[in-house]
Amino acid sequence: MNIGHTYENTARLVHAVTGEYPAAEDLSTAYRAAVSNPELRPMPVEGEGISLSYENGAWAEFCTDNGIFQHIFKGAGPSDGPTREGWDNKVANALDLVQEISPDLRRMVDLLVTDLVILNSGADGGGSASHIPGVVVMSPGQNWGVLDYAMCLVHEGMHLNLFLADKVYGTFRLSSTELEAEQYRALSAVKIGQRRPLDKAFHAAIVTVPLMLMEHHEGRTTLVDLYTKSLRDACEDLQRQRPHFTEYGRLLLDELCRFGEAIDFDHVARAISSPDYAGYRPAVAA
Repeated sequence: MNIGHTYENTARLVHAVTGEYPAAEDLSTAYRAAVSNPELRPMPVEGEGISLSYENGAWAEFCTDNGIFQHIFKGAGPSDGPTREGWDNKVANALDLVQEISPDLRRMVDLLVTDLVILNSGADGGGSASHIPGVVVMSPGQNWGVLDYAMCLVHEGMHLNLFLADKVYGTFRLSSTELEAEQYRALSAVKIGQRRPLDKAFHAAIVTVPLMLMEHHEGRTTLVDLYTKSLRDACEDLQRQRPHFTEYGRLLLDELCRFGEAIDFDHVARAISSPDYAGYRPAVAA
């Protein structure tokens, strides 16, 4: 979640793909060129900023043809011009809100989210996947406000961030397929009471943190009230699976569990931007 660490991981990915070491000011362009490699995703990044498309775009067609995000695309109908204009405006306002809440969360979204597919399927949620870096799919709820759009963008941007970190360092000692087995499952902080594969449970727990921060900033408590206990329970269960995390994964797990033990939003805000968290072995985790 730390922006410096995100930049470091992004630069490592760029170097692994291209052999080049990008300067900070060139990082976004270098990342977009790197993930445009056909070995990383089937279609290149086009242009700057977040490219928006809809249910009839190339990414929607690719996802539908390959069974990706079936729960989101199922039931998606055609959208008209005014509907799309409304979505576009909400996304623009949502990015402004992320900037207001945390400029470094906004930098993370701007860096890692290259393509956004918006459609109306009734799924009321979003999706991202490790094998299509930069791509986020969103099906806004009928009653979504700007904060909901902002939280969806940060939520999926954080998943992309975790996928990136996993590509660079590796988070688990077992493959995603192996982690499907019952003995490697852990409680979900979001799907309360459910046990999910370890990687999915870990992701779900981590992405609750910035979402709780965003609601707290806006004076709301829905997610804080909902997730405070479930996040703590999830952390305890994740710690039982500690042997299956890599050294890097344990670093992330320990920092997550510190937050789960004592909800401290000032700490979260500092952690997003502090240089102490920017490296592989941050001083605070020593």
